[in-house]
Amino acid sequence: MYVIFSMIVAVCMGLIVIVVRMKAQKYPTNVKKIILPPVFMSTGALMYVVPYFRLTPMEILEAVIVGMFFSLFLIYTSNFEVNAGKIYMKRSKLFPVILITLLVIRSVMKYFLSSTIHPGELAGMFFLLAFSMIVPWRIAMYLKYKKIEQNLNKTVQ
Repeated sequence: MYVIFSMIVAVCMGLIVIVVRMKAQKYPTNVKKIILPPVFMSTGALMYVVPYFRLTPMEILEAVIVGMFFSLFLIYTSNFEVNAGKIYMKRSKLFPVILITLLVIRSVMKYFLSSTIHPGELAGMFFLLAFSMIVPWRIAMYLKYKKIEQNLNKTVQ
């Protein structure tokens, strides 16, 4: 029952992310909007203070590698465009498809792993997977943004 409930919550969160991302594309972006989400998410690492959620070194390695692999798809679909001298996220038709696909893969993994891995460790692994996916994605977005901002400032001067 826990696994199904967590899958429903994950699907709802995924849909919210898609809607927020589509709305955000209507407004110019800035460094704060790129950097702050992983900073806010990092507070979730406090879960590891509780022994119930702690991971073995191998579980940490697995979660980080899978998260970084998944981040490649988000990095590929996240680009910027300049409009009226301001930098916007470029609309990508692939982004919702990739996000939903990653969500389905994550849910299937969670379903199968829930029978062999303790629920606390599984929660810890999936938090770390998500964090390991978001941090490289946001770093890549920051670098792309700074490059465009630098070019934009050169053309203004």
